[in-house]
Amino acid sequence: MPFSFPTGRARFAVAVAACALALTTLVGCSDGDGGGDSATKSAASPSAGGPRVTIDNFKFQPASLTVAPGAKITVINDDTTTHTLTATKGASFDTGDLAPGKSATVTAPAKAGEFPWDCTIHPFMKGTLTVK
Repeated sequence: MPFSFPTGRARFAVAVAACALALTTLVGCSDGDGGGDSATKSAASPSAGGPRVTIDNFKFQPASLTVAPGAKITVINDDTTTHTLTATKGASFDTGDLAPGKSATVTAPAKAGEFPWDCTIHPFMKGTLTVK
């Protein structure tokens, strides 16, 4: 039996069904977080309003950050390569390897002071955490 294309309302119904199937397939294939594994240490959904450092174009932004003791800091890698944000004295915080598009949370030291950091992969990338 030969196939005939639907016309009128039937054509519209077929088009709507095809679009719904396509959207369902696309949404079903997404895990909603951009894909991949969570960052090492503690995974983070960047919290609104909390302290954060963004890595982009081989720079920490901001390069200097002041927080309260024990503050949770979200680190977001918006660059095209893997980076770390690692304390250079006393190993008090470290994101571990942070792949492009991923984020992690580190905890500021409990004691006041200045804590320099760098990227262990790219040591020319530097910053300072001040805890008050």
